[in-house]
Amino acid sequence: MDQEPQTLPPSPNWYCARSSDTVPGGLFGFAARTSVFLVRVGPGTSPGTPPFRVIGELVGHTERVSGFTFSHHPGQYNLCATSSDDGTVKIWDIETKTVVTEHALHQHTISALHWSPRVKDLIVSGDEKGVVFCYWLNRNDSQHLVIEPRTIFCLTCSPHHEDLVAIGYKDGIVVVIDISKKGEVTHRLRGHDDEIHSIVWCPLPGEDCLSIHQEENSEEPEILNGKIITQTPVTKGCYLATGSKDQTIRIWSCSRGRGVMILKLPFLKRRGGGMDPTVKERLWLTLHWPSDQPTQLISSCFGGELLLWDLTQSWRRKYTLFSTSLEGQNHSRIVFNLSPLQTENNRQLLLSTSMDRDVKCWDMATLECCWTLPSLGGFAYSLAFSPVDIGSLAIGVGDGMIRIWNTLSIKNNYDVKSFWQGVKSKVTALCWHPTKEGCLAFGTDDGKVGLYDTYSNKPPQISSTYHKKTVYTLAWGPPVPMSLGGEGDRPSLTLYSCGGEGIVLQHNPWKLSGEAFDINKLIRDTNSIKYKLPVHTEISWKADGKIMALGNEDGSIEIFQVPNLKLICTIQQHHKLVNTISWHHEHGSQPELSYLLASGSNNAVIYVHNLKTVIESNAESPVTITEPYRTLSGHTAKITRLAWSPHHDGRLVSASYDGTAQVWDTLQEEPLYNFRGHRGRLLCVVWSPFDPDCIYSGADDFCVYKWLTSMQDHSRPPQGKKSIELEKKRLSQPKPKPKKKKKATSRIPIKQESFEGTEEESIKDNSGPTENGVSDQEGEEEAPEPESPRSLAAEVSREPVICPPVSLGPEKSKVTVNNKITLLKKEPPKEKSEALIKKRKARSMFPLSRSLDHRSKEELHQDCLVLATAKHSRELNEDVSADLEERFHLGLFTDRATLYKMIEVEGKGHLENGHPELFHQLMLWKGDLQGVLQTAAERGELTDNLVAMAPVAGYHVWLWAVEAFAKQLCFQDQHVKAASHLLSIHKVYEAVELLKSNHFYREAVAVAKARLRPDDPILKDLYLSWGAILEKDGHYAMAAKCYLGATSTYDAAKVLAKKGDAASLRTAAELAAVVGEEDLSASLALRCAQELLLARNWVGAQEALQLHESLKGQRLVFCLLELLSKHLEERQLSECRNSSSSYHAWTTGTEGPFVERVTAVWKNVFGLDTPLQFQAALQKLQSIEYPSATNNTPCKQLLLHICHDLTLAVLNQEVSAWDEAVKALLQAVVRSYNAGNFTIMQEVFSVFLPEGCDHLRSKLGEHQSPGTPALKSLEAFFIYGRLYEFWWSLSRPCPESSVWVRVDHRRENCVEQSQNLDDASPKESDPEASQSEPSEPGNLRLKEDSERMLNACNELFSEKHASLQNSQRTIAEVQDTLAEMIRQHQKSQLCKSTVNGPDRSEPEQEAEKSLASPQSQFKEEKNEPVSLPELTKRLTEANERMAKFPESIKTWPFPDVLECCLVLLHIGSQCPGYVSQEMRQQAQELLQKYGSTKVYKRHCQTFST
Repeated sequence: MDQEPQTLPPSPNWYCARSSDTVPGGLFGFAARTSVFLVRVGPGTSPGTPPFRVIGELVGHTERVSGFTFSHHPGQYNLCATSSDDGTVKIWDIETKTVVTEHALHQHTISALHWSPRVKDLIVSGDEKGVVFCYWLNRNDSQHLVIEPRTIFCLTCSPHHEDLVAIGYKDGIVVVIDISKKGEVTHRLRGHDDEIHSIVWCPLPGEDCLSIHQEENSEEPEILNGKIITQTPVTKGCYLATGSKDQTIRIWSCSRGRGVMILKLPFLKRRGGGMDPTVKERLWLTLHWPSDQPTQLISSCFGGELLLWDLTQSWRRKYTLFSTSLEGQNHSRIVFNLSPLQTENNRQLLLSTSMDRDVKCWDMATLECCWTLPSLGGFAYSLAFSPVDIGSLAIGVGDGMIRIWNTLSIKNNYDVKSFWQGVKSKVTALCWHPTKEGCLAFGTDDGKVGLYDTYSNKPPQISSTYHKKTVYTLAWGPPVPMSLGGEGDRPSLTLYSCGGEGIVLQHNPWKLSGEAFDINKLIRDTNSIKYKLPVHTEISWKADGKIMALGNEDGSIEIFQVPNLKLICTIQQHHKLVNTISWHHEHGSQPELSYLLASGSNNAVIYVHNLKTVIESNAESPVTITEPYRTLSGHTAKITRLAWSPHHDGRLVSASYDGTAQVWDTLQEEPLYNFRGHRGRLLCVVWSPFDPDCIYSGADDFCVYKWLTSMQDHSRPPQGKKSIELEKKRLSQPKPKPKKKKKATSRIPIKQESFEGTEEESIKDNSGPTENGVSDQEGEEEAPEPESPRSLAAEVSREPVICPPVSLGPEKSKVTVNNKITLLKKEPPKEKSEALIKKRKARSMFPLSRSLDHRSKEELHQDCLVLATAKHSRELNEDVSADLEERFHLGLFTDRATLYKMIEVEGKGHLENGHPELFHQLMLWKGDLQGVLQTAAERGELTDNLVAMAPVAGYHVWLWAVEAFAKQLCFQDQHVKAASHLLSIHKVYEAVELLKSNHFYREAVAVAKARLRPDDPILKDLYLSWGAILEKDGHYAMAAKCYLGATSTYDAAKVLAKKGDAASLRTAAELAAVVGEEDLSASLALRCAQELLLARNWVGAQEALQLHESLKGQRLVFCLLELLSKHLEERQLSECRNSSSSYHAWTTGTEGPFVERVTAVWKNVFGLDTPLQFQAALQKLQSIEYPSATNNTPCKQLLLHICHDLTLAVLNQEVSAWDEAVKALLQAVVRSYNAGNFTIMQEVFSVFLPEGCDHLRSKLGEHQSPGTPALKSLEAFFIYGRLYEFWWSLSRPCPESSVWVRVDHRRENCVEQSQNLDDASPKESDPEASQSEPSEPGNLRLKEDSERMLNACNELFSEKHASLQNSQRTIAEVQDTLAEMIRQHQKSQLCKSTVNGPDRSEPEQEAEKSLASPQSQFKEEKNEPVSLPELTKRLTEANERMAKFPESIKTWPFPDVLECCLVLLHIGSQCPGYVSQEMRQQAQELLQKYGSTKVYKRHCQTFST
């Protein structure tokens, strides 16, 4: 199998003349976003051998890479050049993937690039302003040429003459320049009338290769600057082909300086899906002139087809279509680049990149498609493997398409199908139906939920109920009541979707057209909840379909039980928005692990909770969990996805914003493998269902990687400097350019957020994710011109675009804000004129009439005559009427109709000159107030004055005018003023809604409180909406006030606690107590105390616990913890020392036994005096259970849990419940033993059992007391600790000061200790013994206590316990072996299926073969395989032995008997006289009898020889 990560790369960049290239030997590179991806193309002869492989990435540019070209000179194939929108041209060494050199000579966007095929170190580049730079790499020299002030679209250096470069411009001009003559134009080729997309030179010099008639397409000789260009030796004999957007290919003769052939692109009928002739897709015409076939030319066509033109029969325009035999092999969208490649076995291939996001490889011999490399045009938001069709991986992508990757395909490593119909938005969530084949649910960024049948070509079914915001998560689960019909017409599984607005909807897959059900209604009714339900951000069903977990924005996780969604548990662990929840699978070797629930949030810590007890207890009221079962720390940014391995027990992979994926052993809290291959923030991760070593991950770098855990160099996420380096690597991704966008909605996939650098806040609590505008081809799709692309193009993106040379973005934004612009342009002149009124004479109301009255004397005399005629003629003839119409200013002196005409003309003049207020005044004078208002409203020119005069026209006109003015003010963003006008006509609700919808909550509340009834529901809704906004923005105190105003006291306390610091938690606890939320108050007070505990603020912690009476028991635990910490600090144990601790005064008295000091403080400080009070405290603490410890449990957390057990022990002593006291004390010791913290274990013994366990035995009294087995275990641990201390004292001068802390991180305590001993044995048995000999002149005698201790070791040599532990070890080893056998078998099956087809061997034989080498150590010293029957037999025997042991032995832990035997034998080997022969013999017998497992086998051999 492939060792390197397999990559599904980003899509090649669009609309670039040369952004992909090849080099002899089989290397292909293409520009994608801000980098270049390299693909190794091999012969691919045998099935199973991939014909190509993505081998690397050139990372360094900060914006879109617009050009890419290899050096085609032998010995220099490892060099290539790139140009980018960041203004640089970089030269790379692809072997090291580093930049050799770079230049930033261009001042404008670079649009064309080519490495000269004739000059080894010449790279030519051109930009949008027509500037060309020639850069010579070896001498680091450059030449600046300005040929034409036009936009360069492409350029190509001549393969025949080192100084000639052909340049194509946006307006269709083609020029050939000579760079040796400072860019002199040798030819200007006119003929095209639109963008030049591609220029190729004929591979052969001379013009003999084409039989083109001289007279064909004859044109006038080309004239340059008025002179006829004469043929020169330089230009003689060379053809040039150009492809243009004008749909033609032209072939030009350099010797004649004119076109000799025109090829018009044919309109082809699209196969497999008609192309709508009315929809004009953006054409791109790219060319390739095959070097071995100069009489043929390859071009792209309208819809993605490739054509092979026969140039020998130019008059017939003959062409051959690529891939005529196979349907669907052609590109489905326009092709941008064609790159020829000759492989190592001399196959001639052609690689093409297209808008359909595929890279295709064509065999030039057959014109058929050899293979396709699919790519991604957006963030990889979601990954999901089908549980039915194993190997089908669904990928939800931000380019509006779903990919289905058949990862088990033998013939094709990248067997990917794309589904886009009906999607039309970023695909943010996916979930396969658990049992129905090909049924895939998807959710999108715009809130859509749908179902795809991936086996048909039908469009998806879409649910009629949309989410208001991004769909975060989808899950299949059993139907809940009240949502569907009767039992008969109910599906067995329904689809649940969680959206950014915090709602979980249940969709009936049989009736998606029906309304979806909001499960909050059922949750509220079933659990009688009166407070505001939390905003849901994640949903996950347990595999058995009986339990549902909901993650919330406040960090809580709620566990519900079917059928009525009864709340059985709330997990208060995360304090930030929950991004992901995952239940452990049910098919492991330990069924109880299926109750493990892993969760990740916007904090970097992963918590795992064991809900077995909670789910099985069926408690009446919901339980609150505040302690995790396991804590996984290491990531440095938010967690976006978690996935359990289906092949292992308790193995988890996490995806994080820190750019890495991490594999964990959750049971040991141990990081195992860390993958750092992505260059962005990880959004999704999933475990391969068939390969235990293989994981797939997706990120915002547009990539999906398939990687192997065993191949990773790192075991944990990067910290410190490494983390900074990884962040730099991520930040080298494109930065967003400022662009006008519609206001973003809430969460993004991954729960909400814009993934660009400017909006880094939280995944689920910001604006929707936008792919990076710089290189996101969702944006590029619509780019350079405002044509309406066909089908898919129109569906992929709705956003304004930032990309290639010309963008739709500015045009769109201009349209959007057109109204605003008009208003803003028209209002300032008015304000200016008003300001100048005081200084200048007022503007005339009749400027046109006044100007007419200042004409020549003759004209004025004529006015008088016309007026006299009009006034005194009984009937006006046509001439007089015409004169009056022409001289409208005479209206002042004639009748009203003529005056109205004059007012109309003057009014139009005012409007044209930008003085609408004068026009309004004229209309008022005329008496047409309603008309004035109507006109002003239509033009958006209503003013306060006009509205104030509106009552003159009547009440209804006034109402209408005020509403119209309010609308106009809203367009001008004057919402508060608009609301005030609405209030003036008593539209209170409308005013409040207007203010609320524009986020003027403070003003809206003021209006509502002043004008509405106190119990009006609008007021409460206002408070809740405002509170939600404030909460999202992090203004928690203000949000709490809003919730209090809405009488949502529970929510007020919850939001105050959201910040998570001690002060906030304390205030929230006090608030909850004031409003009567007792349970919430208690949990918040305890959280506050735990926060203060981390800071060693003992006084503050006790004060926090005092807030609630129910925390009296916790106060006792914290008291004992404080006393023990003080004791440890005085003993100067480094791990517990802290100079900043603030202790109570009562910790200073150190006299007397520790337990008596504890009870004295309880009595004096906490008033705990009577047995009844002790009993009450005991009952409160007994209900709290903490998870068992591991090697990775932090010291402070371990101490707290131990002190909880010790508190129970002291309380039980005080009420004379000695059986329970012994059990609690043993629990504390075992907890420190499991955590590998020998120091604390010994300190517990020293303060609680300074004289041993004898007094406990006397307290238990009768022999068959229930606590007797626990006491035996406790005595055994006591002797175990003394045994180790004695052993170390033999080789150290000051035994009192020697304290050992176990630092190994193995999985089993017995294994870790014995391994430790084994490592030490050669050093300690020889050198240590020799060191002790000189110091033993004969006078060294055993002290009496040492003798007693060594004699007591007989208690440790318990044969029953040795047998039990041996059975446990055997079971664990066999389970590990079986798991490994299954993994090896699966791997070998996979290898066989991919190389040789189906497997033909027996499964059992195959398993034995595959296991032979890895498990050879299982057979004593032989390389024999372990058979499956033998393993099964071992497991059965061990289980039978386990069943025979009494429960009293199995219940209580016991030190590892064989480990104790080894320690004793080591002591005997160092100091032969210390250990009696009888004890040594007993220890050796136990080792030989029970040391059969591989852990102890080597030690047994050491001491048996």
